Amino acid sequence: MATDIPSASSPRPSLRRFALLLVLVGAAMIPAVILRIEGWRPNPLLDTFVFGAAILAAGFLLSWGAEAAEKRISAGLIVAIVALITVLPEYAVDFYYAYSAGANPGSNYVHYAAANMTGANRLLVGLAWPLLVLLHWRRTRDRAIELRPANRTEILFLLLPSIYAFAIVAKGRISPIDTIVLIALFGVYMWRASRKETGADADDDDDDDDDEPGPAAALMLLSPLRQWLAMGALTIVAAAIILVSAEPFAESMIDSGRLLGFDEFLLIQWLAPLASEAPAVVVAALFVLSGRAASGLATMMSDKINQWTLLVGMLPLAVSLGAGHLTSLPLDTRQHEEFFLTAAQSLFGIGLLLRLRLSLVGAAALATLFVAQVALAVIWQGDELRIVNSLTWLAWGYLALAAGLFLTNRKALGALFRKTG
Repeated sequence: MATDIPSASSPRPSLRRFALLLVLVGAAMIPAVILRIEGWRPNPLLDTFVFGAAILAAGFLLSWGAEAAEKRISAGLIVAIVALITVLPEYAVDFYYAYSAGANPGSNYVHYAAANMTGANRLLVGLAWPLLVLLHWRRTRDRAIELRPANRTEILFLLLPSIYAFAIVAKGRISPIDTIVLIALFGVYMWRASRKETGADADDDDDDDDDEPGPAAALMLLSPLRQWLAMGALTIVAAAIILVSAEPFAESMIDSGRLLGFDEFLLIQWLAPLASEAPAVVVAALFVLSGRAASGLATMMSDKINQWTLLVGMLPLAVSLGAGHLTSLPLDTRQHEEFFLTAAQSLFGIGLLLRLRLSLVGAAALATLFVAQVALAVIWQGDELRIVNSLTWLAWGYLALAAGLFLTNRKALGALFRKTG
């Protein structure tokens, strides 16, 4: 295992590269700050690009700071923290839609809030997980990412909220009671993650941590005090950029869809999460490319956990703040099926992980089914009946596949509960 401080031969180049990246990130954020201060909105498409680029850049700042803390905090806890911090852009956008839904009853914002949440969740499992397996195969020719026994924690805390999600499907709304349950699950997960071994003691895929790429390695060249100051500064700047960019980015997505004659629902469900999730996926990909595939996949699993618990649970709070009283986020017919499909996909993904591995075949299945659902939504945009029917059939297909995996791997399922403690 590598030491905390890399060799003395690389400090200047590493720090210079980090400084260059900071300049590039700053250049991506400045136009959004100027537009926000001036209150100028030149064009919905340009606004989407400018504010989306700023959110993307802010996400990278957050990910660099969180990743740099990896060797100073519990290994399991830092995986959870990295996942939580890098997904903050997604939280900001979805929180805005949910707040607006409460402030404007009967508006389309309630659909946008649910669309952004379900799209982000399905994007992680259907696209990000397979991407990591593909990168790992390209790097090592291994046909699967092998997880560690300690990763049963992530699998278990993916399973529990996925099962609970069907209670939300049955009710047709996300209520304040669900908020309590889901946030409690997230709290227990964070507590359980904090009990894992420290980053310095954890066994990883390789012993080549000295080769870890990216700005996090440059930050490790600083003294501990300067590291924490740098990580704090990155977090504060990124949070400020996300706060000023979330509202105009969310609104410009809607206006862009109308301008292009394209279903704004689909833009919000798929394009917005692509921008907000990119930093988290890049961090996970860097783990894989540096020979730490298990950590990369565990980060994406943790990302899914906090979205499937904390993000979903916070939506009724955001709606209630907008409405001025305690209320629920209702799910109409389409949103009901979108949520049903998201829960079913989660169970299928968990079934593929029960043997503590995600293979190329499993990754291909996840990606193929994901591409199919997006393609059908694009082809049939505007035809709600066909879309709803396709969502229902896809959800039952996921459940049938998940049931087969759970039955085939019942011993591994039992071990998930016996050996996670």
